[in-house]
Amino acid sequence: MDKIFVLDTNVILIDPTAIFKFGKNQVFIPLVVVEEVDRFKKDQNENGRNARHFSRLVDELRKKGPLSEGITLDNEGILIISVNLEAKEKPKHFDLSINDNKILASALALKEMGRNIVLVTKDINLRLKADILEVPAEDYGKKDTSLEELYSGYRTYDVSGVDLSTFDKDRFLDMPDAAELGIWPNEYLIIQEEGNDRRRSLGRYCKRKKGIVPLIPMREGVWGIYPKNMEQQFALDALLNDEIALVSLVGKAGTGKTLLAIAAGLEKTISGSKYSRLLVSRPIQPMGKDLGYLPGDVNDKLGPWMQPIFDNMDFLFGQPQKGNDSNTSSYEDLINQGLLHIEPLTYIRGRSIPGQYLIVDEAQNLSPHEVKTIITRAGEGTKIVLTGDCHQIDSPYLDEVNNGLAYCVDRLKSEDIIGHSTLRVGERSPLSESASKLL
Repeated sequence: MDKIFVLDTNVILIDPTAIFKFGKNQVFIPLVVVEEVDRFKKDQNENGRNARHFSRLVDELRKKGPLSEGITLDNEGILIISVNLEAKEKPKHFDLSINDNKILASALALKEMGRNIVLVTKDINLRLKADILEVPAEDYGKKDTSLEELYSGYRTYDVSGVDLSTFDKDRFLDMPDAAELGIWPNEYLIIQEEGNDRRRSLGRYCKRKKGIVPLIPMREGVWGIYPKNMEQQFALDALLNDEIALVSLVGKAGTGKTLLAIAAGLEKTISGSKYSRLLVSRPIQPMGKDLGYLPGDVNDKLGPWMQPIFDNMDFLFGQPQKGNDSNTSSYEDLINQGLLHIEPLTYIRGRSIPGQYLIVDEAQNLSPHEVKTIITRAGEGTKIVLTGDCHQIDSPYLDEVNNGLAYCVDRLKSEDIIGHSTLRVGERSPLSESASKLL
């Protein structure tokens, strides 16, 4: 065995199948981790579900033999769940009444035995403690990349002047070598003439046609909204394209992610009648200290959580839009007619959502497993839009490249029914843009 991976509780809570992710190595779980997982098993949230899933997995593995001596997994690794170990040379003032210190002490004891150990935890402070005690520690699922290196959804593509003229005239440019160039399906292209960046057009690579096609024209706007920059043009094209079943929009505050998504959803649902209902949702994740239980009925309780959605609705219904009449004068009317539904993500598990335009706002606060749960709810004819800012994460166990939104963008970019755009230019207000850049 090359290494022994000592797992912290938060690794199991974010991925109950983590014990199978370390290849032909040993996975060591101190007893204190099992005790901590047990405290979460009754929770009616993702942590509780993962805790119960882990318990069922381990209970099934227990049939193979004593866990304290180690059992062989299907990937030829070995799982050991043992009593907490204590190092012989404990540091002074090392308080073993703290669970994190008990986990660290087990890792330190294994190191004293001469084993090649790695402590795996999503707790930054525990990794700092491990570093002080010279115990190797890693973040679970951490990628050797930064947010800036993730797929942006568009690129600049230089062509000859003849090819650019052909695209402008025929509204199509053949591209048989797209895969060799590393261009993904539905990737947006800034097509510019070689040596003359002032002459350019915008297009999208269509894998089905094996060439570049123009963007959907938006001369009359989308529910009274017009794209203010090139990135918003890409985003609206993906949002309005019926061939794209999943759209992800990533960008900082004020770039128009949520507003564009809702405007396109209203356009396709109300004006275009392409979908039976617009469903807007977001995870319930507070920024700062939670206020606790809120009074009133279910609508009163959801009000503060869904207020950002209502703010965008108020703005959109204050704009003049084509085809608007007294029957759709406000979003309350659409809600009463069943055409618009706003709800939290809490109860989405087990549902099937056919023929709807589903928008999930603040998707950066979702884990990869939660994003998978949402996308697998999509029934026939449903379109899903994920929006979020990977720099604004309120979950303690997620970071900018390991959250569900970034995970989805990276893993699904090769599919021809997926579209993505990164929005970098703030359009909310000059004050909002200055704050995003300087504060």
